[in-house]
Amino acid sequence: MTDYQPCKTTYDRDGFVIVRQFLTPQEVAELQGNLDRYIRDVVLTVPDSHAFYQERGKLATLKQLQFMEKVDPFFRDYCNHPKWVALGEALLGESIATKTPSWFNKPPGIGHPTPPHQDNAYAFYVPCYHAMIWLALDVVDDENGCLHYVKCSNHGGLRPHGVSNVLGFSKGITDFNAQDEANEVKVHLQPGDAVAHNGMTIHRAAPNRSAHRQRRAFAMAMTGVSVKVDEVAAARHKANVKAQHEKLGLKV
Repeated sequence: MTDYQPCKTTYDRDGFVIVRQFLTPQEVAELQGNLDRYIRDVVLTVPDSHAFYQERGKLATLKQLQFMEKVDPFFRDYCNHPKWVALGEALLGESIATKTPSWFNKPPGIGHPTPPHQDNAYAFYVPCYHAMIWLALDVVDDENGCLHYVKCSNHGGLRPHGVSNVLGFSKGITDFNAQDEANEVKVHLQPGDAVAHNGMTIHRAAPNRSAHRQRRAFAMAMTGVSVKVDEVAAARHKANVKAQHEKLGLKV
C-alpha cells in the first residue's frame, strides 16, 4: 500500500494535493464499468435528489449522481476501498467517520460552470476535518472544465455564500474577486489521477467548451471521527435546497 503521509504537508499548506496515478488503469476500468451499469440500469429508478441533469430526464445530459451507496451494493462496499480510506486517513490525520461517493460530469457543449464555493458552506463541519477526493475518469484540462483551486484559501475562514441557481451547487461565494483569481491553480489530470481538497478550500470549474469530450469524475467525501455538525446551519441549508428543488419542479 502506498504511503500517502507525504501528501498531508501539501494538503495542509495549499488546501489541495494532486495524487498522480492514484488508481491503476484496471481499477479505473472496474469503477467505470460499474458507473456505466448504474447509469444504464439504476439511474432512472432513483429519486430526483439522487441524479441531476442539464435537461431533466435525458441521460446524455446527466451531470451529477449522489447517494449511490444507499441503493447499490457495489458503491456501498466501494466506500471501504483501502486506497481511498488510506488517503483520507493520511490527509485528515484520524480515522474516517463517513465516506460519501458522488459522480460528476460536464457534458460536451452544455456543461455549465461550477460556481466558486467552499464545501463546508454545504456541510457545516466543526472542526472542518473534511476531505473531498476527486478522481478523473477522463482527461481533464482547460477545454473541458478543469478544477481551479485558490491556493491556501483553506486558511481564510468561511466566505459569504449566496444562491447560485446551479443545480447540485446551490450556493456560490458572493465576494469572489480578482485577488482570488490571481491565486488560482488550474489542475489538469489524466484518468486515474486524483486531487484532494480541504472543505474550506475555494474552488470552481469552467464550463465544458469542447465539442465531443466529457469531463467525468468520481469523488469520495470523507470526514474524520472528531467532526461534529452545526445542526442549526445544516437544517437551514437543507430547507433552502428543498425550496430550490421544488421551484425547479423536482420531487423531494
